[in-house]
Amino acid sequence: MGPNSPKDAVGQLVNALNSGNLDAAVSLYEPNAVLVAQPGKVARGTTALRGALSAFIALKPTLVTRREQFIEADGVALYTSDWTLTGTDPTGKRLEMHGRSSDVLRRRSDGSWLIAVDNPWGPDVLD
Repeated sequence: MGPNSPKDAVGQLVNALNSGNLDAAVSLYEPNAVLVAQPGKVARGTTALRGALSAFIALKPTLVTRREQFIEADGVALYTSDWTLTGTDPTGKRLEMHGRSSDVLRRRSDGSWLIAVDNPWGPDVLD
């Protein structure tokens, strides 16, 4: 069985990204999940998710969630957070990113939770 709460799923994703565990990260998404890799660029489904998440992991990130909120209703949860990420770009230069996530998680028939929609950029996708 997978993560037993939305908070558990998000916590496991952060740990997987920070430790460079691509398989663990991918396993926290539904098979047809969507990830907004960057505004205007959407990864849909496991193969595309693997590519997008491996690009994040290549930054050797330290992802930190500063504030977070979960709102649950009937097997669906909305996750909102403030986050920062520090890492190293492909040229070896230090980089810092930050955003406000708006994610949707869904409870599966076995009671575990997986990410259905991952938008780490929140309302910035509107720009």
